[in-house]
Amino acid sequence: MVKDINTINESLFESIKHINEYGMEYWTARELLKVLQYGEYRFFSKVIDKAIDACIASKNDVRDHFVHVHDMVNIGSSAKRRLDDYHLSRYACYLIAMNGDPRKEAVALAQTYFAVKTRQQELSENFERLSEEQKRLAIRGELKHHNKSLADAAHEAGVETSRDYAIFQNFGYMGLYGGLKAQDIAKRKGLKKGQAILDHMGSTELAANLFRATQTDEKLRRDHVHGKENANKTHYAVGAKVRQTIKELGGTMPEDLSTPEKSIKQIEREQKKLLKKGTLNKK
Repeated sequence: MVKDINTINESLFESIKHINEYGMEYWTARELLKVLQYGEYRFFSKVIDKAIDACIASKNDVRDHFVHVHDMVNIGSSAKRRLDDYHLSRYACYLIAMNGDPRKEAVALAQTYFAVKTRQQELSENFERLSEEQKRLAIRGELKHHNKSLADAAHEAGVETSRDYAIFQNFGYMGLYGGLKAQDIAKRKGLKKGQAILDHMGSTELAANLFRATQTDEKLRRDHVHGKENANKTHYAVGAKVRQTIKELGGTMPEDLSTPEKSIKQIEREQKKLLKKGTLNKK
């Protein structure tokens, strides 16, 4: 089974996501059934019914998560036929996945993906009331998303090879961390080879890096930066500006912030165990 939910699942499930006129995300049942490897809607509708029952049992309003719609489709000779469909929230997709056929690889992937993403959404919506570990999870999730966008922007600017991108990333870290590169930061944190430094940051340090990533992404695109050297300079300058802002506010420099005992990976494993025990509750 494919295990990298941050790449394969992103492609499988985020690619069929829609945004309505109110800026709210949703999936359609008929598109989801294809991704989950169901052949006919009449079989998939039974899974939807079970998911709706689960939604009711969890005391959530079905109307907030399962919106019954009817689409008219052409069947030839100007004739049309009405097709039943549902607009589904992320939580509805999670319930459908949990009630699907686990023998299907795509269903098993969906169970993990929508459980984790639904939890991340809950964390983001209630950020101020979160524990430190929950804040770390929420910000780290945002960073994963924005780092992908940053990588695309850097590539458009001329940062093409993996080596080029590693250098580009180091320029951002050097700006933010007063000259320290990724390996220097890892050494200060006492990390072993292969351990990601972002997984060993507290919420304050992660937030500084999130700001660095989003602002660099925007500046590369807005200023139409071309050439990897110019991209590197841009990343350094943004990192340095974030560092200057922290200093002006009287904050602690990122390299001086303490390293949490638990890594993000450890926290995610603990969260997944809780999810499997049925402790995921949609607020």
